[in-house]
Amino acid sequence: MAATGLSDDPKTYRARLADQSDEQLDSWTAELLRDVAKRRGIVKVVADFRTAARLSEAEFEHVFASGGGAPATLGRDAAGSLIVPTVALHALVPGIRARAADARARLIEYLVANFNELVYV
Repeated sequence: MAATGLSDDPKTYRARLADQSDEQLDSWTAELLRDVAKRRGIVKVVADFRTAARLSEAEFEHVFASGGGAPATLGRDAAGSLIVPTVALHALVPGIRARAADARARLIEYLVANFNELVYV
């Protein structure tokens, strides 16, 4: 991340994210959701997003649908973990914006919580 000018540590990264536009945060979040799903799997992404955004399973479903995700595509894997199609993860960004007054802070929390994933990618 140092090469991008944002940061080489999570604390500074959080501070610098605060200076970014909503459009930039949304773009980075959507890209990170997709990239982590490719590398670590959809279960990890859903769990991490739910934790960072402080969403129950029901709230996650509402966020997904509010962002344009097809509710019928929500499901569970063999272990019972909540999953959505990887190609529809981008729906979480407009969905959280539509459902949470503090969406910007929740998106920043997701980005910071996955700082080490960013460094890897």
